Amino acid sequence: MTTLPPAFLKIPLAHRALHDIAAGRPENSHAAIQAAIDAGYGIEIDLQLSSDGEAMVFHDYDLKRLTGQTGPVQRRSAAELGQIALLGGIDTIPTLNRVLAQVAGRVPLLIEIKDQDGAMGANVGRLEQATADALQGYGGPVAVMSFNPNSVQKMAALRPDVPRGLTTSAYRPEDWAPLPARLCDRLREIRDYDATRACFISHEAEDLPRPRVGDLKRRGAAVLCWTIRSAAQEAQARQIAQNITFEGYGAEIPS
Repeated sequence: MTTLPPAFLKIPLAHRALHDIAAGRPENSHAAIQAAIDAGYGIEIDLQLSSDGEAMVFHDYDLKRLTGQTGPVQRRSAAELGQIALLGGIDTIPTLNRVLAQVAGRVPLLIEIKDQDGAMGANVGRLEQATADALQGYGGPVAVMSFNPNSVQKMAALRPDVPRGLTTSAYRPEDWAPLPARLCDRLREIRDYDATRACFISHEAEDLPRPRVGDLKRRGAAVLCWTIRSAAQEAQARQIAQNITFEGYGAEIPS
């Protein structure tokens, strides 16, 4: 079984890179990624799929919030997406390949594969394949994760050498509609950890005291958390979590 490289338990991870619109660094942009590298932080990024099967570094399913344009990311080609400017900066939407070349192993890179099924189901594969292809030959500390256990299981088949984990949550049904309450119950208890052959979780910070999190940690799972927005919140989270994903303040890098 793969294990999470030690750097993932030491260096705080900048959520969607070290983004700051006031400084001209939109989330998941080259500028935000470079700022994180320069500061010595690890980086967390998100992936969506282009219409022609390219892994794009972008959080939302729709273009509106981050670009001002409308429509799903999946309906645009990689070339089209690469011409769309991110609001608040001068960068356009990058491909995973470009980001991997930019990071070049200098800091840990945590890649979240966004659910493409729409209901955390098994209709996955294209984005996972694009991710696996892009990671071929990448030599730096890297790990992949997803809220969808089927996506993590697919990555286990495609790239068993790449450490993988589950992004996990309290899964309050009102926050996750239209997911059925029964599915939320299953995901909340992280029942798919063993089946996905995961080696870590990245759990919702406010829900870290959940007994299942402690159980997995005692069994050897690495526990990361999301999203920390202050030093006080970080101190609380670190009572359980071994590392944080953060934004909006300067997390301290241990010496």
